[in-house]
Amino acid sequence: MKPRTALMRARRPLAATLVLVPLALAGCSSATPPPSPASAAAASHVHGITVEPVTTKILIATHDGLYDASKKTPVKVSDTIDLMGFTPTAEPNVFYASGHPGQGSSLPNPVGLIRSTDAGKTWKPVSRGGQSDFHALTATGGGLVAFDGQLRTSTDGTSWENSTATFTPAGLAGSPASTVVLATTQEGMQRSTDGGKTWKLVPGSPVIQFAAMATSVEKAPTEAVGVTPNGTVHVSSDAGLTWSATGKISGQVEAVTAQEGSAGKPWIWAATTDGVQVSTDGGATFRPAAS
Repeated sequence: MKPRTALMRARRPLAATLVLVPLALAGCSSATPPPSPASAAAASHVHGITVEPVTTKILIATHDGLYDASKKTPVKVSDTIDLMGFTPTAEPNVFYASGHPGQGSSLPNPVGLIRSTDAGKTWKPVSRGGQSDFHALTATGGGLVAFDGQLRTSTDGTSWENSTATFTPAGLAGSPASTVVLATTQEGMQRSTDGGKTWKLVPGSPVIQFAAMATSVEKAPTEAVGVTPNGTVHVSSDAGLTWSATGKISGQVEAVTAQEGSAGKPWIWAATTDGVQVSTDGGATFRPAAS
């Protein structure tokens, strides 16, 4: 993991006062299609990030499609789609997402729930095409949890149930190996233990904007990470029940992901306006992630 990548510059900066308004869902425009992929790697807002557990390949979902950001210069791996709600599954190279199609695409607008089985190169509709743009989406041990203005759950990605929850999540964090789901809100962290069906506000939790469960190849995750609007990193060792501040990320954060580390110190990758950064000490320090 070597020199910093001159990765994405934000298309639209997030407000510095996000705590004072509902935490912003990563924006995309339904009025106009995404721009030409030319120079996308220098201009596109990052909506999501994942890291392949074995190879540590870094994939970022952007306004212009999916990129491999493992190297200094990101490489585009998908067609032009404004990918929102990008989330991995328990199956290798299988991802879900939502958003808006690029110019010339046959996908509906909005795309609803779409699925890729070839590591993000191509995408096919699953459900709610023309109806839903899921700005927040996560896979859990019970299926999917998503938000398109209405919090919804699905066991199969095809049929959906509306949640009775009234909060507006800025982000959703879950794991295919667990039914625990975290939702970031302006009141604090909401937590579900039944795959998003019921929720409870976590007492005394910080106001976190970006969150991720720290994935493990062996067991259901117990570690979670969160980043506040000002970049302060918090780590939880009990799946989101309690949180401790560990450090701060420089640059404006756009997405985070994490993997279980050692001694309660998860590895954290953060896509920022300065590039993808990584921490191997639970968020105490960060360095450029690209080689």
